[in-house]
Amino acid sequence: MILAFHLVFFAYIWVVLVPNVLAASDIKETPQWCFSSMKQTRKQETRMKKDDSTKVWPLKYKQLLQIEDHDFAMRPGFGGSPVPVAIDVQVESIDSISEVNMDFTMTFYLRHYWKDERLSFPSTTNKSMTFDHRLIRKIWVPDIFFVHSKRSFIHDTTMENIMLRVYPDGNVLFSLRVTVSAMCFMDFSRFPLDRQNCSLELESYAYNDEDLMLYWKHGNKSLNTEEHISLSQFFIEEFSASSGLAFYSSTGWYNRLFINFVLRRHIFFFVLQTYFPAMLMVMLSWVSFWIDRRAVPARVSLGITTVLTMSTITTSVSASMPQVSYVKAVDVYLWVSSTFVFLSVIEYAAVNYLTTVEEWKRFKKRGQISGMYNINAVQAMAFDGCYHDSDMDQTSFSLHSEEDSMRGKSPGSPGTDSSRIKRRKSLGGHVGRIILENNHVIDTYSRILFPIVYIIFNLFYWSIYF
Repeated sequence: MILAFHLVFFAYIWVVLVPNVLAASDIKETPQWCFSSMKQTRKQETRMKKDDSTKVWPLKYKQLLQIEDHDFAMRPGFGGSPVPVAIDVQVESIDSISEVNMDFTMTFYLRHYWKDERLSFPSTTNKSMTFDHRLIRKIWVPDIFFVHSKRSFIHDTTMENIMLRVYPDGNVLFSLRVTVSAMCFMDFSRFPLDRQNCSLELESYAYNDEDLMLYWKHGNKSLNTEEHISLSQFFIEEFSASSGLAFYSSTGWYNRLFINFVLRRHIFFFVLQTYFPAMLMVMLSWVSFWIDRRAVPARVSLGITTVLTMSTITTSVSASMPQVSYVKAVDVYLWVSSTFVFLSVIEYAAVNYLTTVEEWKRFKKRGQISGMYNINAVQAMAFDGCYHDSDMDQTSFSLHSEEDSMRGKSPGSPGTDSSRIKRRKSLGGHVGRIILENNHVIDTYSRILFPIVYIIFNLFYWSIYF
């Protein structure tokens, strides 16, 4: 009995106490292993920190630049002399020039340089620090705006195109990429043989010349352009930088910077689209002077066609231009050309009227010889507008009747029959001779006068405007 009790007691101790002892020993050994593993992890993190020198830890730049210790709502050196802000510009492209809206669109890099001692920081390597747009909201930057701008924006693909670089001595470089659409006061009095002077103006909005002084960093060399800049309608003749002052009655004087550029228009496009078609229409109207004066449908239709074509050319040019109140160079050329075309139509109206009067008087004098039949033929030719074979035969017959009677030839004689056959065979040659003989004197002078006057006009026009 006693032996059984001892066996049960030892079994209880083995089952209950031995696992607790083993667990306690494990607990004592675990902290040593955990401590060694944590120590190795910290060493690895320290080594990674040393290798990754580009990583910026939160609030580190604020501590280094002491942003929280200063009030950046005030300009640098507030209460003292104006802070000098240098500017330079790199023009990337001139995107468009609009004559109708009288504006231009330009994309460029705008860089500001100034010194803010509040941003100075200690550095053993004397290297600058570069930041993105997030720091701009926490420090003071110049408030430059574009005078006479219609639209402008800072590019934001893939991030906002803003760069801020701070040097240990407090010098700051602030750069941004911006596109601006601004007004250009154009003068179209010599269009399309014109040159346009456009300018983009930069100015501080809040700070006048007592607080901020704007100037070009390197004078005229502060304005740089890409070599591949080109436009469809213009040559870029000149880029220049200048400066001046602007006065506002309520706030005072402000420094203003100018980006000036001179544009000269391509003339070849307008020669092909406007001047050359107008010349062709004027010369085409001269063809009317070589058409028989009795061919009324041919000459009238030719005159009306050229007049309508000139009207279409003038309308198409005016539709692509602003509605200015002065006369442009292209208007002078088109309206003079239209006048020449119109005068060619008036010239034929005068020729037709005088021809009708002249023929009426001629056949009225021959009324006793030719009879009423020939008077009706003249009226038919005048109103129908062309010759008829019967008219030609009867006219030729009337012209030769007196000659036949003088020669004493009877109508039925063989000589008369042979003369009629010869006359019919040579009728084609007589038509050309009769047309030339019946050309009015106005047509003859117009063939020479119109081209000479138009050539003189072109010489004066191109010598004045080109």
